[in-house]
Amino acid sequence: MMKRWKLTLPLLALALTLCACAPAGDQTSASPSEAPSQGAGPSNTERTVPLWSELVWSEHLELDYAQSFSVDYSPEGYAKLAIDQETYLLVPELDPVPEGTPEDVVVLQQPIQNIYLQATAAMDCFRQLGVMDAITLSGTDVSGWYIPEAKAAMEEGRIVYAGKYSAPDYELIQSKSCGLALTSTMIYHNPEVKEQLERLGVPVLVERSSYESHPLGRMEWVKLYGVLFDREEEAEAYFDAQLAKLEPVLERESTGKTVAFFAVTANGMVTVRKSGDYIAKAIDLAGGVYALRDLGGEENALSTMNIQMESFYDMARDADILIYNSAIESTLETLDQLVAKSAPLADFKAVKEGNVWCTGKSMFQESQSVGEMILDINRILTEGHGADGSLTYLYRLT
Repeated sequence: MMKRWKLTLPLLALALTLCACAPAGDQTSASPSEAPSQGAGPSNTERTVPLWSELVWSEHLELDYAQSFSVDYSPEGYAKLAIDQETYLLVPELDPVPEGTPEDVVVLQQPIQNIYLQATAAMDCFRQLGVMDAITLSGTDVSGWYIPEAKAAMEEGRIVYAGKYSAPDYELIQSKSCGLALTSTMIYHNPEVKEQLERLGVPVLVERSSYESHPLGRMEWVKLYGVLFDREEEAEAYFDAQLAKLEPVLERESTGKTVAFFAVTANGMVTVRKSGDYIAKAIDLAGGVYALRDLGGEENALSTMNIQMESFYDMARDADILIYNSAIESTLETLDQLVAKSAPLADFKAVKEGNVWCTGKSMFQESQSVGEMILDINRILTEGHGADGSLTYLYRLT
């Protein structure tokens, strides 16, 4: 990964030594007004403005799993970010915007401050990198946060509610000198919101980590935020540490046990993950077999689909393990509560044997939890129900 050019201490020491050792005869006593100007570099207030067309993107951020973004660097210290069809230019603090930068390139000037955060999945990256202070506005009110640090920041007034993605408080956002609106793809349902924010001079970055099909690709988005906030080394170290924790699990052979991940809606439908979804792949990485791997359905950006209970019964009745997704409906504590949602669940093998778990509410906001979730599923598959408290995001229904 390329770092911005800096004058190293050895070079600085060499330069000082050469100046000190210059012959006395080579020095003049000319006053500043008489000193020759030829060859003098630009002053701090006379920075050379580069041309966009002459920037060379010679270095690139190394990514192992993420496919929804890329970062290229120029020797001058600029970074070009590509997210889906959008291009962003990250400009270092005090550096000028390159002349001729295309109008469709979103300029992000460091330091990025007073962020309006609507993409809740990004909060965990800010937390892990220690840059939550950059967020002062939230598109989720305090009752909607399950990340403790985010909830505490709102309760203490360090982050204030500025309206949801479809109806932001433009006056408040403008009054806070908002440096970036970080939104999910939900904003595309209300394009007028994006347009209005941009008219107010607020750059909009649409976060797409949820479009990563590989579980570890989602986690790797922490590197993007590392770039935005000059935390590249911290982001890389954090991601590498998560991979190291997972390595023993990823190297094991599959247990062959089947796992179904689902929720029952208020109208009796069953919400399941598609076979190409990151949850299904996380189950496979953990050593399980996704029970709904032959599930059909239209291929699109949505990772979930609703099916009839009869179809779910046919595919998952004999699954070794069931994991209930509490993010869809309310959390559960007992098997009786689960069966009360739909009587046919009583006939499922996992229900009869007590091999049913539930997710915690915070799991999907904590985007960096994927690694721990894989470890949780692996523990269930290989060690039992985790009654010793070893599970982080899953708990067993009794």
